[in-house]
Amino acid sequence: MNALLTSTNGDRYSWYNAPEEIKQLLHAAVETWEDTAQSEQFILQALAHPQTDVDTLVSAYRYFFYKQKDAMARRLALQVMEEIRTQEALPEAWEDLQPILQDRILDPIIRLYLSAYTALGIMLARWGALQAAIEIADRVKRLDDKDEFGAGVLIKILTPYASEFQL
Repeated sequence: MNALLTSTNGDRYSWYNAPEEIKQLLHAAVETWEDTAQSEQFILQALAHPQTDVDTLVSAYRYFFYKQKDAMARRLALQVMEEIRTQEALPEAWEDLQPILQDRILDPIIRLYLSAYTALGIMLARWGALQAAIEIADRVKRLDDKDEFGAGVLIKILTPYASEFQL
């Protein structure tokens, strides 16, 4: 349940700036967390709302991530990253993107981007795509000296197993 209760601006909920109707739907999802079918319906309704924004997408990908519904979480995490890339005019190529992320690592929107990217790496690891997961974790770790996004932990967990699964 706490997956949806993350805050970057001091408010209790990550969807603080969302329209009231979306806030109510996301809050209902939190309240019905234990009933996955019901809570998922609230999340899907929030996603279908015409005023869905990045905060709503973040809440939704986290919901599906913690419910281990990785296909939907992956789609939404990628959508979060694309929305932020467009909104912030970020380049697609990692070589061009990396210095920008490094310079702006404390910006809340960049932190959302990196959080979604790290979550994508974790989902890839769950699916057995260890090399791709390690590559993502390595990229994030190089930006994150304090390991605030958990990429260092992911590398430590996956690296011993990666050589066992190489073709």
